[in-house]
Amino acid sequence: MSLLDYEKRFSTLRLNRRGGKKSPHKVAMLQAVMDLIESGQITNNRFYFDEPLKNHFTERFQALKSHSDHNNPHLPFFHLQSEGFWHHKVRPGQQEIYKQLTTATSPGVINAHIDYAFLDDELFELLGNQFARELRRSALLVSLDEKSIHEILQPGDGKWDWLECEFLVNDYVTMLEKQLAGASFSKSAHRRALQPRLNNRSEGSIEYKHQNVSAVLLELGLPYIPGYKPAFNYQQQLKQVVLSYLAGHQQVVDDVNLVADKIADEPEYYDLGWDSVFDPEPPERIPHVAEGRPSYLAKRINFSERERSNRQLGERAEEFVLRMERQRLTAQGRSDLAAEVEWSSKDRGDGLGFDIRSFDAAGDQERFLEVKATNSGKYLPFFISENERAFSNDYSDAFRLYRVYEFTTAPKFFILPGAIEQHVHLLPQNYRARF
Repeated sequence: MSLLDYEKRFSTLRLNRRGGKKSPHKVAMLQAVMDLIESGQITNNRFYFDEPLKNHFTERFQALKSHSDHNNPHLPFFHLQSEGFWHHKVRPGQQEIYKQLTTATSPGVINAHIDYAFLDDELFELLGNQFARELRRSALLVSLDEKSIHEILQPGDGKWDWLECEFLVNDYVTMLEKQLAGASFSKSAHRRALQPRLNNRSEGSIEYKHQNVSAVLLELGLPYIPGYKPAFNYQQQLKQVVLSYLAGHQQVVDDVNLVADKIADEPEYYDLGWDSVFDPEPPERIPHVAEGRPSYLAKRINFSERERSNRQLGERAEEFVLRMERQRLTAQGRSDLAAEVEWSSKDRGDGLGFDIRSFDAAGDQERFLEVKATNSGKYLPFFISENERAFSNDYSDAFRLYRVYEFTTAPKFFILPGAIEQHVHLLPQNYRARF
């Protein structure tokens, strides 16, 4: 559901009427919720029927009430559920009694049966944005025309407004799903089609914003469109739009994660040459970013974690690198060494600290290759074990990490030579627990 969908729902709340006048209770409660979010008193999607909420409600209610209205915050806290975006977390053991309730006759009813209220995840993300909150506040009081909506949402200084970001993110995800499915599409055609909806911004501006979306998805542990290199100096509002979109389209996250399981029925890389798949430019270091994931994403399997558990993906990628190494050595006139390249993880088992033993053609020295594969782009994070990290340090002169990317669509790889920590930020992910 988009920003404008919620704007319409806020402007058409089902309000009680008394003497021809609409009750202000629901409006005051939603205003109080927005005040708590704006002040930073609420940082997650839980609204308890506590003193801060009741105090903010009272302040808003006093400004809206007529002489016949009474300060009863328990009523909107209960009845906002009828709007479809406000939900209750029922206390343990109270579900059957709660189902029989038609109203909250007193604050005690709330305290006895309801632990807290929460919003649609998408709406909660929307309310984290200043301009989206102002639109909601205005919509609660008056039905807005298109011009008024754009005036509220316009951040000024030529910055993108929320609706522009929504159009762009929706288009990006459409392209991402095509990319991961191996379907062809034209990025330039998508940009041109977007221009009329984005105040006719330049194609270059749209392309850079797409790169910003790649950066946000990368931070969230999700795949991105490889053709849009992540650009991290993005407008904070853009991240809020992405989070809001994902909150309202959680099936997209599940569908995207399924691509982590994807394996081509028949390998299509047998006839590929080294020069067509070797990428001589490893990723540049990008800013270190915290990988915070909202609960509605955190409960879903991380794309990189899912790829790590996909043993078939790993084996196919190792086989791919094995063939490339034998091809490289043969092309360099060392078919003798090519014949001795060993698929170590298959022949001798995991836990060696590397997957393939190969050679340097010039000096006959051994090379120890570790293979990491992804169906997404070259910047996607990967997992490395402590054993692999330690081995890369102990045998840094001979160690090479081959990062295979876009494996099931257009396989390529780059090489990181030497100790792994020279090239990447290592973040702790797992702990060994012992008694």
